[in-house]
Amino acid sequence: MDILDLLKSLLSLSLGDFIRRNFGTGPGTELLIDIGGVVILSTFCLLIVIFLIWLTRKIVARMQDRIGPNRVGGRYGLLQTVADVMKLLSKEVINPAGADWVAFNAAPLLIVMAALLMWAVMPFAPGVIGVNLNIGIFYILAISSASVMIILLAGWGSNNKYALLGAFRAVAQMVSYEVPMILALLVPIILASTMSTEGIIAAQTLPFILFAPVSALIFFISSLAETGRTPFDLLEAESEIVAGFHIEYSGMKFGMFFLAEFLNTLFMSGLVVTLYLGGYRFFGLENWVSADGYPYGRLIGLIAFFAKTFLLYFIYDWVRGTLPRVRVDQILNFNWKFLVPLSLALVFFVAIVDKLIPTGTNVVVRMTIHLLLNILIAAVALELLRRRGRQNRLAMSAGGGSGGVEAVAGHGGGHDDHGHDGPQPIEDVPDVLDTPLGVREPVAVPAH
Repeated sequence: MDILDLLKSLLSLSLGDFIRRNFGTGPGTELLIDIGGVVILSTFCLLIVIFLIWLTRKIVARMQDRIGPNRVGGRYGLLQTVADVMKLLSKEVINPAGADWVAFNAAPLLIVMAALLMWAVMPFAPGVIGVNLNIGIFYILAISSASVMIILLAGWGSNNKYALLGAFRAVAQMVSYEVPMILALLVPIILASTMSTEGIIAAQTLPFILFAPVSALIFFISSLAETGRTPFDLLEAESEIVAGFHIEYSGMKFGMFFLAEFLNTLFMSGLVVTLYLGGYRFFGLENWVSADGYPYGRLIGLIAFFAKTFLLYFIYDWVRGTLPRVRVDQILNFNWKFLVPLSLALVFFVAIVDKLIPTGTNVVVRMTIHLLLNILIAAVALELLRRRGRQNRLAMSAGGGSGGVEAVAGHGGGHDDHGHDGPQPIEDVPDVLDTPLGVREPVAVPAH
């Protein structure tokens, strides 16, 4: 065994080829390579969460004019998350009285397993993928859908009404936002003519975000809801349902739900990169093979993939530190009354236009046609939103809702059938509507 050959294989991410050259290509060797790949990928996913939690705390702290972790592990608090993990491992694990023991204890394990399984079809670099399924996108959707039932299992098995309410919210929110997410996913599938994650990356001579920016935005918004991130974090709204579906979990069982949330967020960042930003592609350098036959371009592709992924993860944290939580009715109205119709229209027109484009058309021309289509659909959607918003404002100004003219004017004039003062006509209302927002008339307080 040549040590230099081993080092080159490690650097070029071709350790499997090194093992085959030295130990043959029998079934035992392939089993060893598969087990090693699973162990390496699982270990990476579990350890990267320690860094992700620290990164989120530092990013959000800076956005909120705070310092963040700065004590444990030096001035940057690098070991703060390690200390938190040790604390969770040492805390007492409590099983609530009356809880379903099997469901209560199985939910944390299943949620982490589901989060890890999705990484099996994520392409990190050319040839560096767990399983290159030709239905990779369908596999991802199937595993992510199982997470909804696991959350429901956790809430139901806890024998707690607040936990069950949080689980019901999870079903309502996550199932609802799976609809626009799946519809948005159909756009890159149509453009690439494949459901393989490797095939979608190979089809992106130009990133698909240039073809379908509206689809990318819909998928990004839906992924926020699927991962339960702000402003869609109603699954664990502390002000309403204490802590949501995991209120009864303590110690590392709670930590496993926390781990799955960060893993899912990082995975969604990588999936956006794979579907819309070209994945590991970096100006063709990812395919570079040295003169001695080692594919060092894989390392370049790996670096490019994670650079794009962490950029998307920063945007997730940016949204988390910027937007407030919205009400559950607003979340569902936004989904069913706006995102779903918009997604259906987008898929319908993208499929028709892409079918009408002749085979062999220049990729820049094809991209321009799809981009113009997306701009047109976005303009129509924004115009419909503007008109709807104007109608709502006029309705409120005419007394159609709280804060309207009737609420402002009170019973200033006119009489109703009972002889009481009725609301004033709009034209007789004093100049209170012309008063700037936040400005009030002085109130005279009688002296006693």
